[in-house]
Amino acid sequence: MTEVRAGMLLVATPVLLDPNFVETVVLLLDVDDQGALGVVLNRPSAIPVDAVLDGWGDVVVEPEVLFQGGPVSTQGALAVATLRAEDDVPVGFRSVEGRLGLLDLDTPVELLEGSLEGLRIFAGYAGWGAEQLAGEIEEGSWYVVPALEPDVFRLDPASLWRDVLRRQPGELAWHSTRPMDPELN
Repeated sequence: MTEVRAGMLLVATPVLLDPNFVETVVLLLDVDDQGALGVVLNRPSAIPVDAVLDGWGDVVVEPEVLFQGGPVSTQGALAVATLRAEDDVPVGFRSVEGRLGLLDLDTPVELLEGSLEGLRIFAGYAGWGAEQLAGEIEEGSWYVVPALEPDVFRLDPASLWRDVLRRQPGELAWHSTRPMDPELN
């Protein structure tokens, strides 16, 4: 089994029927003995970022909308960012892996100018208690795969689930071609 750590992706398997996670790709942001936390990368909302966080619409990458990060704390927001350079770290940035990290939304926008290559804001997050995620992986609900930097900030995340599976080695890539409803096959 692939190591479950921050910076990895969880890709929902066909057996995961929870409507919050069907065909989702989750970026893990924090994994420790207490549990895990991540955000769903492929669920954009119709809500413009500026409608909720004034001034941040000009800083986020397109589409300039909030993403549904998960079912937990949906009234709160997490900002995931990529630095332009690892040695130019703005105030309020906490690294997750390499240039990828979390940005404190209390940071004044003007302090970020030129420091970020990408930024996306997520309403809510996905969270698991200690051993809960390990249990879901063991029962076959998630594939754990490496993330690529472009996964986080895709212009159109609609095909992210299939694209992530398609690039995996061996039989895992075959799952990218399964029909939405296997009963119709």
